[in-house]
Amino acid sequence: MVQQIRATIRTPCRTAQAHFGDAGERLAGHSRIRRDSATIEAVVALARGRAAVIEHKDRYMHVMILGLRGIPGVQGGIETHVEQLAPLLARNGVEVEVITRASYGRGEREWNGVRLTPIWAPLTDGVEALVHTLLGILYAAIKRPDLLHIHAVGPMLMVPVARFLGLRVVVTHHGPDYDREKWGPLARRLLRLGERVGVKYSQGRIAISKLIQHHLWTAYGCKSTLIKNGVGAARPGPGDPDVLRRFGLDGARYVLQVSRFVPEKRQTDLIRAFRAAGLPGWKLALVGDVSGKTAYEREVRELCRDDPDVVLTGYRSGDELDALYAHAGLFVLPSSHEGLPIAMLEALSYGLRVVASDIGPNLEVGLARGQYYPLGDVQALAGCLRSEAEHPPGERDRAAIREWVLREYNWEEIAASTVEVYRSVADAGLVVEA
Repeated sequence: MVQQIRATIRTPCRTAQAHFGDAGERLAGHSRIRRDSATIEAVVALARGRAAVIEHKDRYMHVMILGLRGIPGVQGGIETHVEQLAPLLARNGVEVEVITRASYGRGEREWNGVRLTPIWAPLTDGVEALVHTLLGILYAAIKRPDLLHIHAVGPMLMVPVARFLGLRVVVTHHGPDYDREKWGPLARRLLRLGERVGVKYSQGRIAISKLIQHHLWTAYGCKSTLIKNGVGAARPGPGDPDVLRRFGLDGARYVLQVSRFVPEKRQTDLIRAFRAAGLPGWKLALVGDVSGKTAYEREVRELCRDDPDVVLTGYRSGDELDALYAHAGLFVLPSSHEGLPIAMLEALSYGLRVVASDIGPNLEVGLARGQYYPLGDVQALAGCLRSEAEHPPGERDRAAIREWVLREYNWEEIAASTVEVYRSVADAGLVVEA
């Protein structure tokens, strides 16, 4: 007899054994039994040799989220995704606990109704995420949440471990990380394996774009729920106007890119295109941590040396980042790899015109054809920069952009859809099959 009992009951297990014989004895061995009338129905169904589905949409639910560096204020697409989503899940009645890496974040243990649990991880690229995910799963195995929600294909490599330990798992696929330029052959194979086992062994799958959803079906024959990234309304006001003065930027006269400094973000393409475009009175502002720890960061710094029109602002957040978005003349995303680009959606929420490379995830956002250029074509990008600088949007155009992106990529709707995935997975665990 196959048993998948996830209802919980406080009535002592020996009562079930006494009333229902062998079936009750098997049920008594289950580790998550508490008192609940729906569970009594399941026990009766099991004793009678039939299946029962238990509805519990109003039941308290504890969800752990794993696979990111940390929140709040940690740079990265997945980090931004969880930072926006987790408080809304909490407002939808979910107890949310985010497992962070101890070296990231600001040290809070609770933020916006979300519990934050830091766990140590080695600061070694390629090892950090896997070790932290494994430790997070062991922690979850002790705490026994209703669901474990794992983000990204690297951490998904540990999904079989979570399942072996009796955890119910939902995964969100944010994009094929094995296509990132920084990874070598071994890392790419491990990431592909993570995608395969994560999709196969998880009980719930979320894809953030139609491309990813189609890939999961064609590659693995697995259905997934399409829940795109979202964007919130731009905060009112100009943010911190002093940030423009500090970096020598004039309102509506600079090109903006906000991203991590990694090869697939193609800052080097944008720097060369900006110089080729020859925009009098304009500057290029590149936002993100460029401390020089990696070879690519050092390459970018060298390329910008002695050029006063290219500004490296470092990592910015809060009012400073608001001001950089609010006063920019144009936002550019020249990436070779994205999931569904949150930075682009954020730029659109400020009413900015956007130019982007013509990779699939960028095309899926749905900009006008003239706002895309062939990936890696520096001269084509330079032409787009000139065209956009010569035809800036008016306030009515900016308002239309804001209205469109907030309608199409709404975090409130995304949170509600995510809770429905949680409930469907939890409900599926409340099935007793004879």
